Amino acid sequence: MRRRRRRLRLAEPEFHHNVYVVLLSKTALKDLSILRRNPNRDPSKPAIYVGLTGLPVDHRFENHKNGYKSARLVRKYGVRLLPEFYEHLNHMPYEHAVQMEKDLAEDLRTQGYAVGGGT
Repeated sequence: MRRRRRRLRLAEPEFHHNVYVVLLSKTALKDLSILRRNPNRDPSKPAIYVGLTGLPVDHRFENHKNGYKSARLVRKYGVRLLPEFYEHLNHMPYEHAVQMEKDLAEDLRTQGYAVGGGT
C-alpha cells in the first residue's frame, strides 16, 4: 500500500498586511459620520477612507465596491485608491498595520483631510 505524503503547511508570510487610502466622492462630505469625526477639516481637501487588509489592496477595494465585507463609506462613496498616500508604507506584520492604520488616519486628519475609517 502506498503512503500519501503529507503536505507541509507553510506559515503565513509575516509581512503581508497593507494599509490603504480611498478617495471618497464629494457627496461623502455630507455624511454625518464624516462630519462628526472631522470638525476641523480643510474644505479644500477631499474626504478619504483609511483601512488595512491582508489582501492585495486592489482586491480589497473591489470587495468594498461589490459589497463583500465592505465599509459603508467605501461601498457608497468610494471613487478610487490613492496609492501615493500608502504605497511607501506597505507590507508589514498585522500588529504594525493595525497601529499604522490609526496613525495614518490621524496624520491625514491633522493635515485637514476628512477621514473615515482608521479605527
